[in-house]
Amino acid sequence: MISNPPSTIRNPRLPRAPRAFTLVELLVVITIIGILIALLLPAVQAAREAARQVQCKNHLKQLALGCLNHEYVHEFFPTGGWGDAWMADPDQGFTKEQPGGWLFTVLPYIEQQSLFEMGATGSHNQWPVPATKKAMMDHRNQTLVSAFYCPTRRKPLVTPNTRGWFYNANNPPTLNRADYAMNAGGVYDLDVPNLPPGYNGYVNTTYPTANDSLWPPTGGYDGIGAPRSMVKVVDITDGLSNTYLVGEKYLNPDAYYGAVIDDGDDEGAFAGFNGDQYRFTCYKPANLSWSAFFQPMQDTPGYAITLAFGSAHANGFHVTMCDGSVQMINYTIDRQIHRQLGSRRDGMIIDGKKF
Repeated sequence: MISNPPSTIRNPRLPRAPRAFTLVELLVVITIIGILIALLLPAVQAAREAARQVQCKNHLKQLALGCLNHEYVHEFFPTGGWGDAWMADPDQGFTKEQPGGWLFTVLPYIEQQSLFEMGATGSHNQWPVPATKKAMMDHRNQTLVSAFYCPTRRKPLVTPNTRGWFYNANNPPTLNRADYAMNAGGVYDLDVPNLPPGYNGYVNTTYPTANDSLWPPTGGYDGIGAPRSMVKVVDITDGLSNTYLVGEKYLNPDAYYGAVIDDGDDEGAFAGFNGDQYRFTCYKPANLSWSAFFQPMQDTPGYAITLAFGSAHANGFHVTMCDGSVQMINYTIDRQIHRQLGSRRDGMIIDGKKF
């Protein structure tokens, strides 16, 4: 008997063998995915930058409210401090006897009272500063304040001290930086030394504040902060909404984390008056007729400009006005308008639609 040949008919109840993708099909899928990523990535990056800018604006709002609360309590805005060779001292209080700048004296008004008091010994006008205070002041620089940093630019990190020594704080190994600066004005025609004439900080037993006449006059500064300043709200005759208070500062990206030295970021947040914490809209050297306008600009690698406002954002820099409002200022703002916004008393009328 001859058996039937094996059947070639497929049993429909058996699962169908999977068919593999061809190479062409895989390439098409990969290409489509790549196109979708290319289309979505800028949108994702833009959304992240928008979120960072919101956070940056919140930092500025917090600092502005701190400055306004300081003015309400003490009847003047945070003082500008003495100079770049001086470190803040909690025992010197909030007046022009405070060697540190605005970022230090605003601390109690941004919920950083404990940081402000760190290093206090109760020794007012004691000089030289006791060694215990120096050590505590150095340690204070290890404490980071997130509100001092723009998230688009850099993360809050301890960075090496590129400044070196300070008269009253020895040589701290690290410094707390800041991305925000107070408006020092639209005119700058005075040079302020680190010490008044005739003083030697390592010999005298008192801080150099006993005789105000030893300090050069600072009447040429027409912003909110200046060396040993005590500017009041009533001094802002151009209007609170027409005068810069605090804004983002320009910085060379190579100096973000201390790889190179930038004169606008080397003394740290708690030193006295210098480009680290104060920026101008116009610069007028002493006894000269010409002026240099500081146009705000985006951070640019390899390019240093110590006294200008600016930021890491592509579309402009954020600034708070003296009424506490936060605005984005375009880098292409008219230089005369920018200069006028830096002055609290020039008497010029500003068209609000131009900034």
